[in-house]
Amino acid sequence: MIRWNIFLSVLVAALFFAACQKDEIVTDPGAKLTFSSDTVSFDTVFTSIGTVTKLFTVRNPEKGKLNISRIHLAGGNSSNFRLNINGIPANETRDVSIPGGDSLYIFVEATIDPTQQNNPMVIRDSIIFQVNGNQQDVKLIAFGQDFHLKNGKRIKSEHWTNDKPYLIYNSLLVEPGETLTIDAGCRIHFHRGSSLLVMGTLVVNGTVDEPVYFQGDRLEKVYQNVPGQWGAWREFEGGGMYLYGGIHFAVGSKDNLINYAVIRNAHKGIQADSLGASSNPMLTISNTRIENMSSYCLNAHGSNIRAWNCIFANSGYYCLTLLYGGDYEFYHCTMANYFSLGVRNTPSLVLSNHASANNTTYSFDLTRANFYNCILYGGNTNEILVDKGGAGVFNYMFENCLVKADNAAAATMVNARELIFNKDPKFADVGKLDFSIDSLSPARNVARYDLSLLYPVDIRNNSRIEDGFPDLGAVEWVPKAKK
Repeated sequence: MIRWNIFLSVLVAALFFAACQKDEIVTDPGAKLTFSSDTVSFDTVFTSIGTVTKLFTVRNPEKGKLNISRIHLAGGNSSNFRLNINGIPANETRDVSIPGGDSLYIFVEATIDPTQQNNPMVIRDSIIFQVNGNQQDVKLIAFGQDFHLKNGKRIKSEHWTNDKPYLIYNSLLVEPGETLTIDAGCRIHFHRGSSLLVMGTLVVNGTVDEPVYFQGDRLEKVYQNVPGQWGAWREFEGGGMYLYGGIHFAVGSKDNLINYAVIRNAHKGIQADSLGASSNPMLTISNTRIENMSSYCLNAHGSNIRAWNCIFANSGYYCLTLLYGGDYEFYHCTMANYFSLGVRNTPSLVLSNHASANNTTYSFDLTRANFYNCILYGGNTNEILVDKGGAGVFNYMFENCLVKADNAAAATMVNARELIFNKDPKFADVGKLDFSIDSLSPARNVARYDLSLLYPVDIRNNSRIEDGFPDLGAVEWVPKAKK
C-alpha cells in the first residue's frame, strides 16, 4: 500500500511538472515555429469572380508554450488574400499562444477578379509571424487572370489560338519531333525563372497588326521595360539542366519559324544551338523585335539562321553573338544598343569561329555571316568585334551597312563594301525603343536596291522600294502622314 502511494505521488508530480513545463513560455530567440507548408499556392484557373480556400497548420515544436506576438498579411487589407486564424476571420492578430507540441490552423482565401486585365498574372503576398523578436513567413501565390496555364510541362505538338493569354510557369519543353504552333495575336507570359525550350520545332505566325508577344508575367506599368524578368536555369523531370535564353532552340531543333513577334524583358531573348544536318535554316526570323534583355538579344552557337526586318535592341551585354562558327544571313536588320541600366563594355555584335578551354583552342567553321542593308549602332565607341582564331573557316561580309566601329575594329573588317562608319543614324527615340529613322538620317536612300527587292516592305509593312531609294535597317522612313 505504501509503495502504491509512493508511485501515485511520483506520477502526480511528474504530470504536474510536465503540465507546468508545457505552460511555461519559451522566450529563447532560437525557438522557431514549423509550418505544414512554406508556400500556399492557388493554382486554379479563375473563370469568374470567386474564392478558393486553402489550409495550413502552424506548429510549436518546443516543450513549452510559444507566444506569437503578431500574425499578419504583409499586404494588409489591400491584399488579394484573406485569413481565418483558428476560426476567427482576421488579416492580423496579436499575442497568440501555442502550447508545446500543439498547432493552430490558418485558412487562406484568394479573391481575384480575372476580368481585370491589368492585374498581375501571378499575385503574391506572405503571412508574417513574429516570435521572440524573430520573423518567419509563409508565402502566398495565386494566379490573377483567366489564361492557359503551362506549369512545368513537356509537350508534344500543340496549336495555341488567340482566345486568352498563356502563362508558362516553371518552364515549358517542346519534345523532339513535335511542333508548337502559335497563332497571330497570342500573348505568352513567363513567370520569373521560366523559359521555353524547343527540342522540336516552333512556328510563330504573327502579323503586322497582331504580333505574338513573349514577355514576363508582371503587367503593371512599372515593369514595362524592366529586363531580366524571365529565362533562367531549369531542370525538367527525366532530363538534364539547361541554360536558356527566354526561347532556347536546343541541339537537334530544326525548321523554326518566327514571323512578327515581340520578345522582350528576358535575361536572354533567343539562344540557338547546333548547325545540325538540315540544309534549311534552323531558325528563320522575320519582322520581329527582340529588345530590353539583361544579357543577350540573340546568342547563337554554331547555328544556321536567316533574318530580315528584325530589330535587336538594348541588351546589358550583346545584341548578337554568333559564336563557334555557323551560317548566318541578316537583311535589313537594326542592331541598336543603348542599354541604360548599367555600364556596358561589350560590343553589340560579335563574330567568332573558335573557343578556348584548358589552354586549348578549338576551331569551328564560320561558313557565312553576312549583313546586308543593316544598321549596327549604339552608345559605345565600338559596337563590332570580328574575332578570328584557330584554323576554321571565317567567311563574313558587311555590305551597304551603317556601323559604329573604332579604328582597330574597322581595320579587322576586311570583308566589307559600301560601309558608312560612325554616323549617327538619328533614331526617332531610343528611350522609347523607337528605332525608326529621321528624315535627315545618313541611313536614308543608301540601301542596295536589288537586295531590298527581296524584302520590299519593312517591319511596319511600309514599302521600301516605292520611291526607288530604300533605306538601311528594319524601318523605312515614311512621311508622318503614312506612319
